[in-house]
Order: sequence, then structure tokens, then C-alpha cells
Amino acid sequence: MNVPVTVERTVDLRNLLDDLVADGRITQRDANFIAGQSRTREQATMHPLSYIATQRLDDGLKPGRALDEQVLSQWLAEKASLELVHIDPLKINAGDVTEVMSYAFAKRHGILCVEMNQDEIVVACKQPYLMEWIPQLEHVARRQVKRVFAMPSDIERYMVEFYTLSKSISGAAGMAGASSVTNFEQLLELGALKDPEANDQHIVNIVDWLLQYAFDQRASDIHIEPRREVGRIRFRIDGVLHQVYELPSAITTAVTSRLKILGRMNVAEKRKPQDGRIKTKRPNGSEVELRLSTLPTAFGEKMVLRIFDPDVLLRSFNELGLTGDDYARWKSMVSKPHGIVLVTGPTGSGKTTTLYSSLKSLASSEVNVSTIEDPIEMVEESFNQTQVQHNIDLDFAAGVRTLMRQDPDIIMVGEIRDLETAQMAVQAALTGHLVISTLHTNDAATGVTRLLDLGVPSYLIRSTVIGIMAQRLVRTLCPHCKEAVEVDKSAWQELVNPWKVAVPKVMYQPVGCLECRNTGYYGRQGVYEIMPLSDSLQPFLEDHCDLLALRKQAMREGMRTLRLSGAQKVAQGLTTIEEVMRVAPPADGGR
Repeated sequence: MNVPVTVERTVDLRNLLDDLVADGRITQRDANFIAGQSRTREQATMHPLSYIATQRLDDGLKPGRALDEQVLSQWLAEKASLELVHIDPLKINAGDVTEVMSYAFAKRHGILCVEMNQDEIVVACKQPYLMEWIPQLEHVARRQVKRVFAMPSDIERYMVEFYTLSKSISGAAGMAGASSVTNFEQLLELGALKDPEANDQHIVNIVDWLLQYAFDQRASDIHIEPRREVGRIRFRIDGVLHQVYELPSAITTAVTSRLKILGRMNVAEKRKPQDGRIKTKRPNGSEVELRLSTLPTAFGEKMVLRIFDPDVLLRSFNELGLTGDDYARWKSMVSKPHGIVLVTGPTGSGKTTTLYSSLKSLASSEVNVSTIEDPIEMVEESFNQTQVQHNIDLDFAAGVRTLMRQDPDIIMVGEIRDLETAQMAVQAALTGHLVISTLHTNDAATGVTRLLDLGVPSYLIRSTVIGIMAQRLVRTLCPHCKEAVEVDKSAWQELVNPWKVAVPKVMYQPVGCLECRNTGYYGRQGVYEIMPLSDSLQPFLEDHCDLLALRKQAMREGMRTLRLSGAQKVAQGLTTIEEVMRVAPPADGGR
């Protein structure tokens, strides 16, 4: 029976345990055990709900499900007749919500503003039965308060993060004028203060928060984009951009300068694009590399940070989604002693991850694996890696030419962009080396025409290219919240058209939960189109290649198009038809 919210009392360990026993969620024995345990100093400071969650007890109403903090929070919110909210920092403006109340007031009452508009502020609380703070807050904010409940650990964490970030931004803003960034529409402001220093502690704190936040959110890229009045920060998560925060223009400039210092770039040079690298560590000690790129825009320097996580770049083929017949074909291609293997796809389709994972599996003490890259995505001890440096005429072609004198067994060329690089790759393959590289094409078959367009003779393609693999990345459904739906036969036929493929018995759709930040998707996997250039395909490799005939013959030999590969993952309940249609071109390659 729910306790009326008008009865004010503090939630403590003993009464929480009693309520859980009364509701049949835990046994009296478990309650006595937890109450009788001695707690560490850290445990003693935890909210009692968070402490109970650390015990990982079984839910008495749903055997096999653990009473984690999310389940316990939902239970307590229902008892107190409050809505349970998940604090998503991507959707909260820390600067706005921290202005509602002071940090001391929020800390004292265990509350945090999570949303606000002209008439109402939404406040998450840790103590659902205490309301003495409401009149005072309504008087100060001059708005009505709507109470909600949130996981106590989230309130504690984001209270510190939001107020620390807000304090750093305010401190940095106090050193800068309202619009002191150099842009094409420069406004003269008399008496404006100087920009904040890139090494100022406030800016250091903002950059540290930004990087840590990106790691926590599984971001692959950080975009820092200057605008007229404010700078915009966006994260790319699972291939989709999300707006994270807005900073005053001067602070955005200082943040960019701070990152340029860390990346050993020329801070004074703001007219030319620059590239840099940063190596840092997560709190768990694992190393992360970031590649920095700046670009002059109308309102200042735009910076993009590409995050290279070793755990992502070096993954098993099963994690990549390369399994079954596709994996057998790929393994057969890269196991050849000499020849060229190509991976094609647009930027961000996972080509680098495939190459690194493949090289890692091939690297051993018996072989010499050498790479020429632009730039080196991640330093790996089992390879000999060289970076392209155009200022000293070390391009891909020159790099391959030099590597051939280094007694290599396997050569990885970051990308075949021009005829000279293609010719050197062919020369390396003809002289007994395995060459693995990438191309930018829509599908596997157009990889052949791309080489022809570059000027590689068809007879050399026939004698050197082992096979071509095209790939894309699709977002995978969150395993915690996806739900089965009735099969949409018309959408399925559109996906697999024109091939006859059995309709799956069940499909799944995204829902959204705490684990996936209410997106319904968690992580990505590859869909693959693998075309070994077998003897039966050789006659099609002519100077005027008939793409359609080549593609049809490859299909007869078992090649699955990107969409068919995606359909297989839909049937397995890993992704959705809409997601596959979004990233994979039609069977005709989009022509």
C-alpha cells in the first residue's frame, strides 16, 4: 500500500528494507542480512536505495531479475506516486538548470533541476517524502515545481558534473567579452575584455569534462562548431549526431585553443587547416587516441575530434558482424600469399576497423606486416606503421615503393587514391606480397570499375585482385528493450527485391530504455558484400566492364548484396528494415 506523499519522512535503510519485504520483493532473511552488515565509509554515505542495489538481490516478483538501482527506483517512485525520470545529460542544458538554485541548496536537499520552462521547473529528488524545500524554491524561481524521482546515483553524479561545468563556464566567461571571436562579421566592441586563456583552469576543466563525457556516451566524433554568438558541441553516437552543449563564442575559441595545444598544433595559425593527435586515458586506465582536425569557417575554427578506441578498432570478427559464409570468404581471401584484397565503402563505414582486425589476426612472429597510412589511426605493436607526410614527398606510392625493399609479407595501404598508388599496389602483388587496401565505391562490383577509371589495365586486375568486399555499418537494436512486432511483408519485399527470400517469423522494433539512452539502438555491426574474383568472373573483367553482368554472375556464385546481408541481420533480430534501407544502396548500386 502506497504511503501518502503528505506524510513527510526520510527514506532510510531500515524502512526501505521493511517496505521491500512487505511488497514481496525480498525475503526477511535478506533484509536482516543487509541491515546487520557493517558498511564501509563509502557505503555509509550512499543513498540507501543505491546501497541495496549493490547487493544484487533477486526480485521476489520476477525470479532471475536482479534488483538493480533502476528496478528499485521504479518501485520507490510508484510507492511515492511520482514519475521516474532518467537524467540524460545530452538533453539538459547545465547552464540553465544550475541557475534555478544554488549548489548548496541542491546538495542540502538532494535535488536537481532537470527541465524548465516559463511556467514550471521539473526537479528530481532523492527523498520522495520530503517537500519542505518546495515553497522556498517556488518563491525564488517564481515558477511552479513539479517533483519527479530519479536514480539517487544519477542525481549525485550529475549534480557535481553540472555545477562544476557551469562554474567553469561562468569563470571563463568572466574573463571574456560577449563576442570576442574573430569572424567574417567582426563587430567592434569598445571596452571588451580579453579572451580566456587556453591554459586557464576553467578551460582545462571544460575540456576534461568534454572528453570524459564523450567517452561515457560512446561517441566516435566530437564536433566543436563556432557560430556568431555561441559555439555548438555535438557528439556522433552510433553514426548519428546529437547536440550536447552550447558555449559562449570566446569560450569555444579557448576550448579549441586548449585542444590545439594538447594536439601539438600551431595555436597562432587560424587561417589554415591543421591536423593533430592526442593520447589520453579513461578512468579505468585504458588508452584512447584522438585525431584532431581544424577548418577555418565564417565564425572561427571548426574542430572535429575523431575518437579511436583500441577496444573498438581491434575487435573479433563476430563482434564486427562478419560471421558464417561471409567470414569464411573473407578469411580465404586474406589468407592468400599474394595479391590485392580491397575493402570499399564511404567514410565512416568501418573499413579501418575491418583492416586493423584482419591485420591483427594475420600478424605473427613469422610474418612482417607493414602499413602506410594517412594518418596512422591507432598505434599497434604487432605492425610496422608508417604515416604519409606530403611535406617531404612521402605519399602512398612512395611509401609502398619503400616498403617493398623492407622484406614485407603483408602490406596495408590506407587508401588507393590515384594511378601511381594503384600501380605500386599491383607491382607489390605481382612480386609476391599480399596487399590490403581501401577504395571509396558504393558496392563490391564498382570497385573493379574504380580501378579501371584510375587507369589500371584489366589484365592486371585479373592477375592481381583476389577479391573485393563492400561494407556498411547498421545500428543494432538495444537487447534490453527491443520488442517483437508483426512482420511487415511489404517492407520486407522492398528490402530484398528482386530476390525471393523467405519472410522471417518475427521482427523487432526499437523501444528505448536507460541502457540505450532511449534511442532504441545500442552499438553498430557491419553488413558485408563479398565478391571473390573467381575464375568464372575473370571474363567479365574487361576494359569496358559490364557491371550488371558482373554483379549477376557474382550473385550466382553466392555473393550476397549489402541489403541481403542486412536482411539476414533483420531476420536474426539484430536490426530493423529501416536501418538497413538507410545505409545500404539498392541492388543496382544506386545507378
